[in-house]
Amino acid sequence: MDIKKAIQQKRPFRNAHHQAMVNLLFTNNWTRDHIKSIFKPFGITAQQYNVLRIITGAQGPISTLTIRERLLDKMADTSRLVDRLFQKDLVTRTENKKDKRLVDVSLTEDGKILMQKLEKITPKLDHLYDNLTEEEAETLSKLLDKIRQAQPTTTEKPITIDIRDND
Repeated sequence: MDIKKAIQQKRPFRNAHHQAMVNLLFTNNWTRDHIKSIFKPFGITAQQYNVLRIITGAQGPISTLTIRERLLDKMADTSRLVDRLFQKDLVTRTENKKDKRLVDVSLTEDGKILMQKLEKITPKLDHLYDNLTEEEAETLSKLLDKIRQAQPTTTEKPITIDIRDND
């Protein structure tokens, strides 16, 4: 569905860049909603799955600091995510032997079993974008990488806008 129809936009966008940004934000939320519904039956969030995936990939204890660096959502509270997974008996926490300030995290047996189950259903994630060809998916990925390479324009002073009616 066209983004204008999806959000019931009546006026034209300022320009193609504005339309692309709105479309990207809308599609991000659409994707998150679908991912949430895939993980909901397993009692975990997409962020918790991301932590479990990172731990699985580490193939051994991994510090919360390293988990934080690898998270897709850089604003996520790693300690809180690990605490929730610990409460669900999916991970263990141990003091890091080299740095007492760090905590190492490992999967429990229940965590390993859950990840094996999730391996079978995570192809559903790929199917969210089934209407794209492999070539289109690669192009989209390259374009998204290109967007993140842009250096945001910065100004010396913050921009302030007075929205009060001066009439």
